[in-house]
Amino acid sequence: MAEESLKKKTVKGVAWTSLDQVSTYVFGFVIGVILARLLSPGDYGLLAMIAVFNSIAFAFLNCGFGNALIRKPDLTENDNCTAFYFNIIAGVVMCGVICLIAPWVASFYDKPILTQLLRVEAFLLIISSFQIVQNTQLSRALNFKAKAIINVSSQVLSGAVAIFAAYHGLGVWSLVLQHIASGIISLTLMWLFSPWRPRGKWSRESFSYLWGYGSKLLASNLLDKIYGNIYPIVIGKFYSAADLGQYTRATHYAYMPSSSLTAVMQKVTFPVLSQIQEDTAYLGNSYRRMLRFAVFIVFPVMIGMAALAHPLVISLVTDKWAQCIPYLQIICFSSMWHPVHAINLSLLQVKGRSDLFLRLEIIKKVIITVVIFICVPLGIMGICYGAVFTSLVCLAINTYYTGKLIHVGFVRQMMDMTPTLLNSLVMGAAIYFLTMPLESNVLKLAVGIPAGMLLYLAVAWLFRLPELKEA
Repeated sequence: MAEESLKKKTVKGVAWTSLDQVSTYVFGFVIGVILARLLSPGDYGLLAMIAVFNSIAFAFLNCGFGNALIRKPDLTENDNCTAFYFNIIAGVVMCGVICLIAPWVASFYDKPILTQLLRVEAFLLIISSFQIVQNTQLSRALNFKAKAIINVSSQVLSGAVAIFAAYHGLGVWSLVLQHIASGIISLTLMWLFSPWRPRGKWSRESFSYLWGYGSKLLASNLLDKIYGNIYPIVIGKFYSAADLGQYTRATHYAYMPSSSLTAVMQKVTFPVLSQIQEDTAYLGNSYRRMLRFAVFIVFPVMIGMAALAHPLVISLVTDKWAQCIPYLQIICFSSMWHPVHAINLSLLQVKGRSDLFLRLEIIKKVIITVVIFICVPLGIMGICYGAVFTSLVCLAINTYYTGKLIHVGFVRQMMDMTPTLLNSLVMGAAIYFLTMPLESNVLKLAVGIPAGMLLYLAVAWLFRLPELKEA
């Protein structure tokens, strides 16, 4: 009965979180296309230059406390309040730090406008610090319906603000206003939907638990944020803002579908798997089903996008973004593995092994550093190829401890994913050659997308892939 109840909660959670991510993806895609037509690659490049500093600051803001609250069986009011008060203090401190270092960042890139951009964006840290516990409470209760409403509302309303600002010539500030508006709307709705209010007090015992679990995740997240943005740092330093804008547009399109599915899986799998963390056999079976389902959705999308990258970019955002097309095609083969990485790392957190999480992150970042030094002289294309290589190497590393903990290692995971991978590659090749003779970009999309979907689903049905039924 408990297993059946958990299954229903999981299905409901996946449904609402999927609706959340799909809606966010669709609205974000439409808003992004409109903004890309109104703004220049240089505008996006300027914002990408400061992304790493905001990412690092937000990592300090949470410190892994959210996950610590989710997985704690005997959560107390003092635990919540301790996390809440800490987040506010961290938000104010990190806002001050960002404002202080802003001139040095502008000097590093030789872009004076970055000082103002960083300082305005820094206020997002204070805004976000007031909603982390509320967000955690909704996740712990598996109330993904409320989170879906919050995320979609903030996405649509903030997008409208950005489009209005871009239309009136505000340039890069349109993107900044979008971030600020999204933060304010999300904060307001989070407090409306979450019944939790701080009624306890700061507890040294609670902080000791939260910090003991979260500090290793903080170190891991810091490494991840720094190295996740190291390519834009290098490109922004050695190439123009327009070149960086083209690269970030390619990564935006490549990571939008994979990151959306990853967010669905992470939001649902962590609280759900945390409830069965002691049953290794059940945990392993549930993990494999989630993994197969994730790649069944994301692999064909990413490979299909690589095959139709040229007509997609030109039709949506015009020729001024044509430079990003080859970047997009390569990065798709890197980002397609992103959900697999995330699910493997989530398992370590479920099992409470944040020490292994940190160890893996350090190993992977050393490898990424070496690859970056090798690829930078090869240009942006070389950097993209390096990202594919590191993604595959990191996949093998991430699966090592998964095999140790639940006996689902690299070989078994690859065997689980191989049927979907082969099906996706066949589909991608088919639609690429099918659409090649067509001259109209719109016609290529109109023919390629439905043809690819039909072929992929037909092969899945023919070989009786169980993921088709689950999907």
